Amino acid sequence: MKFGIIGAGMIANFHAEAIKAMADGELHSFYGRRQEAVDQLVAEHGGKGYTDLDQFLADPELEIVTIATPSGAHLEPALAAAAAKKHVICEKPLEVTPERIDQMIAACEENGVTLSGIFNRRFQPAIQAFKAAADAGRFGQLTMCDAYVKWYRDQAYYDSGAWRGTWALDGGGALMNQGIHTIDQLIYVAGDVKAVSATSACLIHDNIEVEDTLCAILEFQSGARGVLQASTACWSSTGHPAEVHVCGEKGSAFLVDEAFRVWDFQEPVPEADDHVRSQLMMDSEGEAGLGANDPSAINFAGHQLNFEDVVAAIREGRPPAVDGKEARRAVALICAIYESAKTGQRVEIA
Repeated sequence: MKFGIIGAGMIANFHAEAIKAMADGELHSFYGRRQEAVDQLVAEHGGKGYTDLDQFLADPELEIVTIATPSGAHLEPALAAAAAKKHVICEKPLEVTPERIDQMIAACEENGVTLSGIFNRRFQPAIQAFKAAADAGRFGQLTMCDAYVKWYRDQAYYDSGAWRGTWALDGGGALMNQGIHTIDQLIYVAGDVKAVSATSACLIHDNIEVEDTLCAILEFQSGARGVLQASTACWSSTGHPAEVHVCGEKGSAFLVDEAFRVWDFQEPVPEADDHVRSQLMMDSEGEAGLGANDPSAINFAGHQLNFEDVVAAIREGRPPAVDGKEARRAVALICAIYESAKTGQRVEIA
């Protein structure tokens, strides 16, 4: 299927590389506001270039649009693409509030096109093993379910774009921008959260509206409790990996980026356990975190799998693995956490 990309920054390059690596995808075109940026993408990756969105969307060969604009600028191009009967794949977060996401979901449903968010870490083998263990009830009653994202971004990162660190276009700080993948993994495995209590601060960065440090206490629908920590103010020479911990009465597993540090269950399942211990365990302590210090260090393999799932879903007439409602879950949780941090009150999630 033929893909077009809306956006002309670093993430657009990730999308282009992922599409070119697909067996069932063709990079067809780019849209961006600046001719110079569009020309650079076309020179590097091929395809057509547009600076007029209507012309870009009017191309009859274009089938799928990926959106790689700033977070709070996803809604408008998504609505335009849906109206043009193009399938939509949108970078995380799908949008910066549940209400804006609801508009995207409704528009795609009304126009009979597929909407998918990008949560590329869901397609890693380790998270699939984690999810399978949870679905099989191997943890028993869940008790403690935690997520940690202790990353670092220097001041130059926030100064590199006027939209960075703003509520309107970034949607938040360390939690919405950097922590959302890990939050999605946590609720993908441990289930939804029913209430939160949070506190946040901006401790080391200047001239940004949002937090660089946040802590929250989570109360899950299952009855489990948990801790969430997200920061872009934790310096490390290599970058701390993101971690997801799930514990229950019958087992514990600690995921560190793409591999497990702990995989321990009261009731063994030899085939699954042997696979994890031979293929999905950490090689050593202290491994560098993926994208923890440098966002450009993340590879495109997860994006490729995410895109391939969408193409398969369109061909098979099924929802993609990360449809609009799935992608909404993390944003709804994040917005509740922000409300709690702002008001100082415990916030329940509908």
